[in-house]
Amino acid sequence: MNRQYPISDEISIEDFPENSINYFWLNLTYDGLGQPVQLPIMLARGKHSGKTIGLTAAVHGNELNGISVIQRVFNGLDTSKLSGNIIGIPVVNIPAFEAGVRFFTDGADINRIMPGRLGGNVSEVYAHLFIEKALKKFDYLLDLHTASFGRVNSFYIRSNLSKDLTKKLTELQHAEIVVHTPPSDGTLRGVAEDLGIPSITIEVGNPNTFQRKIIKSGLEGIHNVLSYLEFYPYEIVENKDETIVCKKSYWLYTDMGGLLTVHVELVDKVEKGTHIATLKNVFGNIIKKYYASEKGVVIGKSISPVNHTGGRIIHLGVE
Repeated sequence: MNRQYPISDEISIEDFPENSINYFWLNLTYDGLGQPVQLPIMLARGKHSGKTIGLTAAVHGNELNGISVIQRVFNGLDTSKLSGNIIGIPVVNIPAFEAGVRFFTDGADINRIMPGRLGGNVSEVYAHLFIEKALKKFDYLLDLHTASFGRVNSFYIRSNLSKDLTKKLTELQHAEIVVHTPPSDGTLRGVAEDLGIPSITIEVGNPNTFQRKIIKSGLEGIHNVLSYLEFYPYEIVENKDETIVCKKSYWLYTDMGGLLTVHVELVDKVEKGTHIATLKNVFGNIIKKYYASEKGVVIGKSISPVNHTGGRIIHLGVE
């Protein structure tokens, strides 16, 4: 039963014994019934003192792969070998997760309104309290995400490659694609960087599902980071495949509505003018063909045939 675990108003690492793994609920806000909204906290405290690394997932309610990655990190720990602390928060956006949707109850994307504000609306207060009660406990952050409904992602990383440490944490993931994106867009990663907490965003596949292969890849990358930062003596796995590094990325959108077929696959390299998608009307007649705007690589793509004007086609990375 979930309620067998203790409930706390704060994450107080020192209250837990060294050389232990602990699970508890963290009070964050209150719902419409006046009942507490609680975060599941996984806290591994090592036998040896050290810094704290945070692992977060499900900032959007339909991002499930990261939950399994964090669970597997903790299931494989021997805290007698651990230096410092690991805090895992497998579900950040509790209301969205429980409702089976991506965004918060007021429709906000909480990964665009960070750090929130105490006197704001429900999503802003939730974001603010998460920063104050959870994020500020971390010395490092690995934030796990997936694609949204109707889309699929490659295994890719968003990171500030101009900083030596975040660049190294990125390289240790052995991702298919890396996108250089200095955080300045209201994201959890952006707030972490502003607070001096080195952070990367790890995109582990598709929404609303568990994908065994990509979960394994995410786990391997985290193990590499834990070893590199001297939290845990894992053997660092070397990258055997090419990682494509992009200086920027952006989505291509439709300018009409209809039934969309995307012809390219994830990680495909395209040239400027490559035919990437076809839009048909309900009668099956071609309305328009879409072409790559420049040379690049397919980071993500739409898999939903029903496409309104302004719908997404592909996420294009530019090397």
